Amino acid sequence: MHSAPFRLVVTGGGTGGHTYPALTAVRALEARLAAEGRALETLWIGTADGLEARVAPAEGIAFTTVATGKIRRSKNPLKLASPANVRDMARVPLGVLQARRAIDGFRPDVVLATGGYVAVPAGLAARMCHRPLVLHEQTVRLGLANRKLASAAARICVSSESTLGLLSESARAIAVVTGNPVRPEVLSGQADQAVQALGLWGFDRRLPTVYVTGGAQGSQQINELVGESAEWLLGRANVIHQCGPANEAGLRAQAAGLPAELAARYHLAGFVSGELPDVLALADVVVSRSGAGTLAELTALGKPAVFVPLASSAGNEQVHNARHLEEAGAAVALTGEVSAARLRTAVGPLLADADVRRRMAERARAYGRPDAADRLVDEVLAAAAGRPVTTGVGRRGEPSLPR
Repeated sequence: MHSAPFRLVVTGGGTGGHTYPALTAVRALEARLAAEGRALETLWIGTADGLEARVAPAEGIAFTTVATGKIRRSKNPLKLASPANVRDMARVPLGVLQARRAIDGFRPDVVLATGGYVAVPAGLAARMCHRPLVLHEQTVRLGLANRKLASAAARICVSSESTLGLLSESARAIAVVTGNPVRPEVLSGQADQAVQALGLWGFDRRLPTVYVTGGAQGSQQINELVGESAEWLLGRANVIHQCGPANEAGLRAQAAGLPAELAARYHLAGFVSGELPDVLALADVVVSRSGAGTLAELTALGKPAVFVPLASSAGNEQVHNARHLEEAGAAVALTGEVSAARLRTAVGPLLADADVRRRMAERARAYGRPDAADRLVDEVLAAAAGRPVTTGVGRRGEPSLPR
Protein backbone atom coordinates (compact mmCIF):
# COMPACT_ATOMS: atom_id res chain seq x y z
CA MET A 1 0.00 0.00 0.00
CA HIS A 2 1.45 3.35 -1.06
CA SER A 3 1.50 6.30 1.33
CA ALA A 4 -0.29 9.47 0.30
CA PRO A 5 1.91 11.97 -1.56
CA PHE A 6 3.59 14.69 0.49
CA ARG A 7 2.21 18.05 -0.62
CA LEU A 8 4.44 21.12 -0.59
CA VAL A 9 3.72 24.72 -1.44
CA VAL A 10 6.90 26.64 -2.14
CA THR A 11 6.95 30.40 -2.53
CA GLY A 12 9.74 32.84 -3.15
CA GLY A 13 11.66 34.23 -6.07
CA GLY A 14 12.21 37.34 -8.11
CA THR A 15 15.93 36.58 -8.28
CA GLY A 16 18.14 33.51 -8.40
CA GLY A 17 19.12 34.08 -4.76
CA HIS A 18 15.57 33.19 -3.67
CA THR A 19 14.63 30.84 -6.52
CA TYR A 20 17.51 28.36 -6.68
CA PRO A 21 17.63 27.49 -2.95
CA ALA A 22 13.90 26.72 -3.19
CA LEU A 23 14.41 24.53 -6.26
CA THR A 24 17.34 22.71 -4.63
CA ALA A 25 15.24 22.06 -1.52
CA VAL A 26 12.36 20.70 -3.64
CA ARG A 27 14.72 18.28 -5.39
CA ALA A 28 16.28 17.16 -2.09
CA LEU A 29 12.83 16.60 -0.56
CA GLU A 30 11.74 14.67 -3.64
CA ALA A 31 14.79 12.38 -3.34
CA ARG A 32 14.25 11.86 0.40
CA LEU A 33 10.60 10.89 -0.10
CA ALA A 34 11.37 8.67 -3.10
CA ALA A 35 13.77 6.68 -0.92
CA GLU A 36 10.83 6.06 1.42
CA GLY A 37 8.49 5.11 -1.43
CA ARG A 38 6.52 8.36 -1.28
CA ALA A 39 5.77 10.89 -3.99
CA LEU A 40 6.06 14.67 -3.76
CA GLU A 41 3.45 17.02 -5.20
CA THR A 42 4.60 20.64 -5.36
CA LEU A 43 2.85 23.90 -6.15
CA TRP A 44 5.02 27.00 -6.58
CA ILE A 45 3.38 30.35 -5.88
CA GLY A 46 5.27 33.17 -7.57
CA THR A 47 5.00 36.26 -9.73
CA ALA A 48 4.45 36.30 -13.46
CA ASP A 49 7.63 38.31 -14.15
CA GLY A 50 10.04 36.77 -11.61
CA LEU A 51 12.74 34.21 -12.42
CA GLU A 52 10.60 31.54 -10.74
CA ALA A 53 7.99 31.89 -13.53
CA ARG A 54 10.56 30.44 -15.96
CA VAL A 55 12.36 28.04 -13.61
CA ALA A 56 9.39 26.23 -12.02
CA PRO A 57 7.57 25.24 -15.26
CA ALA A 58 10.89 24.29 -16.90
CA GLU A 59 11.48 21.92 -13.96
CA GLY A 60 8.00 20.40 -14.29
CA ILE A 61 6.68 22.06 -11.12
CA ALA A 62 3.07 23.29 -11.07
CA PHE A 63 3.10 27.09 -10.92
CA THR A 64 0.55 29.76 -10.10
CA THR A 65 0.87 33.52 -9.78
CA VAL A 66 -0.45 35.98 -7.23
CA ALA A 67 -0.57 39.76 -7.13
CA THR A 68 2.10 41.35 -4.97
CA GLY A 69 3.99 44.59 -4.61
CA LYS A 70 7.64 45.47 -4.29
CA ILE A 71 8.41 47.76 -1.36
CA ARG A 72 11.02 50.33 -2.36
CA ARG A 73 13.18 50.86 0.73
CA SER A 74 14.17 54.26 2.04
CA LYS A 75 15.40 55.68 5.34
CA ASN A 76 13.10 58.63 4.66
CA PRO A 77 9.55 57.79 5.92
CA LEU A 78 8.04 60.17 3.36
CA LYS A 79 9.69 58.28 0.52
CA LEU A 80 8.37 55.00 1.94
CA ALA A 81 4.90 56.45 1.41
CA SER A 82 5.66 57.15 -2.26
CA PRO A 83 2.80 56.65 -4.76
CA ALA A 84 4.54 53.56 -6.17
CA ASN A 85 4.85 51.98 -2.70
CA VAL A 86 1.26 52.83 -1.77
CA ARG A 87 0.03 51.37 -5.06
CA ASP A 88 2.08 48.18 -4.58
CA MET A 89 1.07 47.74 -0.93
CA ALA A 90 -2.57 47.95 -2.01
CA ARG A 91 -1.97 44.86 -4.19
CA VAL A 92 -0.86 42.69 -1.24
CA PRO A 93 -4.39 42.00 0.13
CA LEU A 94 -5.45 40.77 -3.33
CA GLY A 95 -2.36 38.55 -3.42
CA VAL A 96 -3.21 37.14 0.01
CA LEU A 97 -6.73 36.25 -1.19
CA GLN A 98 -5.34 34.58 -4.32
CA ALA A 99 -2.72 32.68 -2.30
CA ARG A 100 -5.32 31.61 0.25
CA ARG A 101 -7.48 30.21 -2.55
CA ALA A 102 -4.49 28.30 -3.96
CA ILE A 103 -3.43 26.90 -0.57
CA ASP A 104 -7.00 25.95 0.40
CA GLY A 105 -7.37 24.08 -2.89
CA PHE A 106 -3.97 22.36 -2.77
CA ARG A 107 -4.02 21.49 0.97
CA PRO A 108 -0.24 21.31 1.49
CA ASP A 109 1.45 19.55 4.39
CA VAL A 110 3.77 22.54 4.71
CA VAL A 111 4.54 25.89 3.04
CA LEU A 112 8.20 26.76 2.39
CA ALA A 113 9.00 30.44 1.80
CA THR A 114 12.47 31.46 0.61
CA GLY A 115 12.08 35.22 0.48
CA GLY A 116 11.41 37.90 -2.09
CA TYR A 117 8.32 40.08 -1.93
CA VAL A 118 6.12 37.36 -3.50
CA ALA A 119 6.60 35.27 -0.33
CA VAL A 120 4.57 37.72 1.79
CA PRO A 121 1.06 36.99 0.42
CA ALA A 122 1.60 33.21 0.41
CA GLY A 123 3.19 33.26 3.87
CA LEU A 124 0.27 35.22 5.34
CA ALA A 125 -2.18 32.90 3.58
CA ALA A 126 -0.42 29.86 5.10
CA ARG A 127 -1.23 31.17 8.58
CA MET A 128 -4.85 31.85 7.62
CA CYS A 129 -5.14 28.30 6.29
CA HIS A 130 -3.48 26.82 9.41
CA ARG A 131 -0.64 25.31 7.41
CA PRO A 132 2.87 25.19 8.96
CA LEU A 133 5.13 27.85 7.44
CA VAL A 134 8.88 27.28 7.18
CA LEU A 135 10.97 30.34 6.31
CA HIS A 136 14.43 30.09 4.80
CA GLU A 137 16.82 33.06 4.92
CA GLN A 138 19.88 33.08 2.66
CA THR A 139 21.66 36.16 4.01
CA VAL A 140 23.18 37.01 7.38
CA ARG A 141 20.35 39.41 8.21
CA LEU A 142 16.67 38.54 7.72
CA GLY A 143 15.31 40.02 4.51
CA LEU A 144 12.26 42.26 4.51
CA ALA A 145 9.80 39.50 3.51
CA ASN A 146 11.03 37.11 6.19
CA ARG A 147 10.92 39.83 8.84
CA LYS A 148 7.26 40.42 7.96
CA LEU A 149 6.49 36.70 8.11
CA ALA A 150 8.53 35.71 11.19
CA SER A 151 5.58 35.87 13.58
CA ALA A 152 3.57 33.50 11.32
CA ALA A 153 6.32 30.89 10.99
CA ALA A 154 6.57 27.44 12.55
CA ARG A 155 10.34 27.67 12.17
CA ILE A 156 12.94 29.98 10.65
CA CYS A 157 15.85 28.29 8.88
CA VAL A 158 18.92 30.52 8.59
CA SER A 159 22.13 30.14 6.65
CA SER A 160 24.56 31.51 9.21
CA GLU A 161 25.05 31.03 12.93
CA SER A 162 25.71 34.79 13.10
CA THR A 163 22.05 35.38 12.23
CA LEU A 164 20.86 33.95 15.55
CA GLY A 165 22.16 36.92 17.56
CA LEU A 166 20.35 39.34 15.25
CA LEU A 167 16.90 37.80 15.80
CA SER A 168 14.24 38.82 18.29
CA GLU A 169 13.79 36.51 21.25
CA SER A 170 10.60 35.03 19.80
CA ALA A 171 12.21 34.44 16.39
CA ARG A 172 15.31 32.89 17.95
CA ALA A 173 13.12 30.36 19.75
CA ILE A 174 12.06 28.87 16.41
CA ALA A 175 15.34 29.40 14.49
CA VAL A 176 17.56 26.61 13.18
CA VAL A 177 20.88 26.96 11.32
CA THR A 178 20.60 24.86 8.17
CA GLY A 179 22.87 26.70 5.74
CA ASN A 180 21.89 27.82 2.25
CA PRO A 181 21.12 24.96 -0.18
CA VAL A 182 23.76 24.47 -2.86
CA ARG A 183 22.97 22.70 -6.13
CA PRO A 184 24.58 19.23 -5.91
CA GLU A 185 26.20 19.56 -9.34
CA VAL A 186 28.25 22.54 -8.12
CA LEU A 187 30.01 20.25 -5.64
CA SER A 188 30.98 17.60 -8.19
CA GLY A 189 33.21 19.52 -10.61
CA GLN A 190 36.46 18.17 -12.10
CA ALA A 191 39.33 20.57 -12.81
CA ASP A 192 40.65 18.60 -15.79
CA GLN A 193 37.20 18.68 -17.39
CA ALA A 194 37.28 22.50 -17.31
CA VAL A 195 40.56 22.42 -19.25
CA GLN A 196 39.01 20.06 -21.81
CA ALA A 197 35.64 21.83 -22.11
CA LEU A 198 37.03 25.36 -22.41
CA GLY A 199 40.20 24.46 -24.32
CA LEU A 200 42.53 25.97 -21.72
CA TRP A 201 45.64 24.53 -23.38
CA GLY A 202 47.68 27.67 -22.82
CA PHE A 203 47.22 27.61 -19.06
CA ASP A 204 50.32 27.00 -16.95
CA ARG A 205 49.11 24.54 -14.32
CA ARG A 206 52.11 25.38 -12.12
CA LEU A 207 50.47 28.77 -11.56
CA PRO A 208 47.26 29.33 -9.55
CA THR A 209 44.04 29.89 -11.50
CA VAL A 210 41.75 32.83 -10.75
CA TYR A 211 38.06 32.71 -11.65
CA VAL A 212 36.52 36.18 -12.03
CA THR A 213 32.75 36.54 -12.20
CA GLY A 214 30.23 39.32 -11.82
CA GLY A 215 27.25 37.00 -12.12
CA ALA A 216 25.25 36.07 -15.20
CA GLN A 217 25.11 39.63 -16.53
CA GLY A 218 28.67 40.46 -15.54
CA SER A 219 29.77 43.43 -13.47
CA GLN A 220 31.06 46.60 -15.07
CA GLN A 221 32.97 47.42 -11.87
CA ILE A 222 34.72 44.03 -11.65
CA ASN A 223 35.39 43.98 -15.41
CA GLU A 224 37.13 47.37 -15.19
CA LEU A 225 39.20 46.36 -12.16
CA VAL A 226 40.37 43.17 -13.86
CA GLY A 227 40.91 44.92 -17.19
CA GLU A 228 43.22 47.46 -15.54
CA SER A 229 45.06 44.68 -13.68
CA ALA A 230 45.15 42.11 -16.50
CA GLU A 231 48.91 42.12 -17.22
CA TRP A 232 49.74 42.09 -13.51
CA LEU A 233 47.33 39.19 -12.86
CA LEU A 234 48.46 37.15 -15.85
CA GLY A 235 52.08 37.50 -14.79
CA ARG A 236 51.15 35.54 -11.66
CA ALA A 237 48.15 33.36 -12.58
CA ASN A 238 45.85 31.87 -15.18
CA VAL A 239 42.56 33.78 -15.40
CA ILE A 240 39.06 32.64 -16.38
CA HIS A 241 36.92 35.77 -16.66
CA GLN A 242 33.13 35.59 -16.97
CA CYS A 243 32.34 39.13 -18.04
CA GLY A 244 28.65 39.07 -19.09
CA PRO A 245 27.52 38.70 -22.74
CA ALA A 246 27.11 42.46 -23.29
CA ASN A 247 30.71 43.17 -22.23
CA GLU A 248 32.52 40.44 -24.10
CA ALA A 249 33.34 42.26 -27.35
CA GLY A 250 34.89 45.29 -25.62
CA LEU A 251 37.02 43.18 -23.29
CA ARG A 252 38.12 40.92 -26.15
CA ALA A 253 39.34 43.96 -28.06
CA GLN A 254 41.19 45.14 -24.95
CA ALA A 255 42.77 41.70 -24.46
CA ALA A 256 44.06 41.70 -28.05
CA GLY A 257 46.89 43.95 -26.87
CA LEU A 258 48.23 41.42 -24.36
CA PRO A 259 51.61 39.77 -25.01
CA ALA A 260 51.11 36.29 -26.52
CA GLU A 261 52.41 34.34 -23.50
CA LEU A 262 50.00 36.21 -21.20
CA ALA A 263 47.06 36.02 -23.61
CA ALA A 264 47.40 32.20 -23.60
CA ARG A 265 46.64 32.23 -19.86
CA TYR A 266 43.50 34.38 -20.23
CA HIS A 267 40.13 32.81 -21.00
CA LEU A 268 37.34 35.34 -21.53
CA ALA A 269 33.72 34.14 -21.58
CA GLY A 270 30.47 36.06 -21.79
CA PHE A 271 28.77 33.39 -19.72
CA VAL A 272 29.87 30.19 -18.00
CA SER A 273 26.98 27.77 -17.63
CA GLY A 274 27.27 23.98 -17.66
CA GLU A 275 31.04 24.20 -17.14
CA LEU A 276 30.72 26.17 -13.89
CA PRO A 277 31.25 23.21 -11.48
CA ASP A 278 34.43 22.26 -13.34
CA VAL A 279 35.65 25.88 -13.46
CA LEU A 280 35.12 26.19 -9.70
CA ALA A 281 37.04 22.94 -9.18
CA LEU A 282 39.94 24.36 -11.21
CA ALA A 283 39.93 27.77 -9.49
CA ASP A 284 42.40 28.44 -6.67
CA VAL A 285 41.02 31.95 -6.03
CA VAL A 286 37.66 33.51 -6.92
CA VAL A 287 36.99 37.23 -7.45
CA SER A 288 33.26 37.93 -7.36
CA ARG A 289 30.25 39.67 -5.91
CA SER A 290 29.08 38.41 -2.51
CA GLY A 291 25.49 37.36 -2.97
CA ALA A 292 24.19 34.67 -0.63
CA GLY A 293 24.23 31.93 -3.28
CA THR A 294 27.83 32.69 -4.22
CA LEU A 295 28.90 32.54 -0.57
CA ALA A 296 27.11 29.23 -0.05
CA GLU A 297 28.84 27.67 -3.06
CA LEU A 298 32.32 29.01 -2.34
CA THR A 299 32.29 28.07 1.35
CA ALA A 300 30.88 24.60 0.60
CA LEU A 301 33.80 24.14 -1.80
CA GLY A 302 36.33 25.86 0.49
CA LYS A 303 37.46 28.45 -2.06
CA PRO A 304 39.59 31.49 -1.12
CA ALA A 305 37.70 34.55 -2.36
CA VAL A 306 38.11 38.28 -2.86
CA PHE A 307 34.67 39.85 -2.74
CA VAL A 308 33.67 43.10 -4.40
CA PRO A 309 30.16 43.53 -2.93
CA LEU A 310 27.36 45.13 -4.93
CA ALA A 311 26.86 48.29 -2.90
CA SER A 312 23.25 48.74 -4.03
CA SER A 313 22.09 45.25 -2.96
CA ALA A 314 18.89 45.14 -0.89
CA GLY A 315 19.59 46.11 2.72
CA ASN A 316 23.31 46.32 1.85
CA GLU A 317 23.31 42.54 2.29
CA GLN A 318 26.32 41.84 0.06
CA VAL A 319 28.55 44.07 2.19
CA HIS A 320 27.35 42.32 5.36
CA ASN A 321 27.91 38.90 3.75
CA ALA A 322 31.47 39.75 2.66
CA ARG A 323 32.49 41.34 5.96
CA HIS A 324 31.06 38.39 7.88
CA LEU A 325 33.52 36.03 6.14
CA GLU A 326 36.41 38.51 6.17
CA GLU A 327 36.19 38.83 9.96
CA ALA A 328 36.78 35.07 10.19
CA GLY A 329 39.72 35.16 7.78
CA ALA A 330 37.61 33.19 5.28
CA ALA A 331 37.68 35.82 2.49
CA VAL A 332 38.80 39.36 1.65
CA ALA A 333 36.12 42.06 1.35
CA LEU A 334 36.76 45.10 -0.86
CA THR A 335 34.15 47.66 0.17
CA GLY A 336 33.79 51.39 -0.46
CA GLU A 337 35.87 52.87 -3.27
CA VAL A 338 37.63 49.96 -4.94
CA SER A 339 40.61 50.61 -7.22
CA ALA A 340 42.71 48.26 -9.32
CA ALA A 341 45.56 48.85 -6.84
CA ARG A 342 43.34 47.65 -3.96
CA LEU A 343 42.38 44.57 -5.95
CA ARG A 344 46.05 43.76 -6.56
CA THR A 345 46.85 44.24 -2.86
CA ALA A 346 44.03 41.84 -1.94
CA VAL A 347 44.78 39.15 -4.53
CA GLY A 348 48.58 39.37 -4.42
CA PRO A 349 49.25 37.41 -1.19
CA LEU A 350 46.83 34.66 -2.28
CA LEU A 351 48.61 34.22 -5.62
CA ALA A 352 52.09 34.37 -4.11
CA ASP A 353 51.68 31.80 -1.34
CA ALA A 354 49.87 28.45 -1.49
CA ASP A 355 49.88 28.29 2.33
CA VAL A 356 47.93 31.57 2.53
CA ARG A 357 45.38 30.10 0.11
CA ARG A 358 45.20 26.86 2.08
CA ARG A 359 44.54 28.64 5.40
CA MET A 360 41.80 30.79 3.88
CA ALA A 361 40.29 27.73 2.20
CA GLU A 362 40.12 25.89 5.54
CA ARG A 363 38.38 28.84 7.20
CA ALA A 364 35.93 29.15 4.30
CA ARG A 365 35.20 25.43 4.42
CA ALA A 366 34.39 25.67 8.15
CA TYR A 367 31.52 27.98 7.19
CA GLY A 368 30.39 25.80 4.30
CA ARG A 369 27.37 23.56 4.62
CA PRO A 370 27.27 21.26 1.60
CA ASP A 371 24.41 19.35 3.26
CA ALA A 372 22.25 22.48 3.70
CA ALA A 373 19.47 21.17 1.43
CA ASP A 374 19.19 18.00 3.53
CA ARG A 375 19.12 20.03 6.73
CA LEU A 376 16.36 22.21 5.32
CA VAL A 377 14.41 19.10 4.30
CA ASP A 378 14.78 17.83 7.89
CA GLU A 379 13.04 21.00 9.11
CA VAL A 380 10.31 20.92 6.45
CA LEU A 381 9.42 17.33 7.40
CA ALA A 382 9.61 18.11 11.12
CA ALA A 383 7.29 21.11 10.70
CA ALA A 384 4.82 19.02 8.70
CA ALA A 385 4.84 16.42 11.49
CA GLY A 386 4.33 19.09 14.15
CA ARG A 387 7.60 18.23 15.90
CA PRO A 388 9.11 20.88 18.21
CA VAL A 389 12.00 23.00 17.00
CA THR A 390 15.53 21.98 17.92
CA THR A 391 16.76 25.54 18.20
CA GLY A 392 20.10 27.05 17.37
CA VAL A 393 21.89 24.57 15.12
CA GLY A 394 20.88 21.87 12.70
CA ARG A 395 20.61 18.38 14.13
CA ARG A 396 23.47 17.13 12.00
CA GLY A 397 26.00 19.07 14.09
CA GLU A 398 27.92 22.26 13.39
CA PRO A 399 31.59 22.76 12.55
CA SER A 400 33.49 24.85 15.04
CA LEU A 401 33.83 28.29 13.50
CA PRO A 402 37.24 29.92 13.24
CA ARG A 403 37.79 33.14 15.10
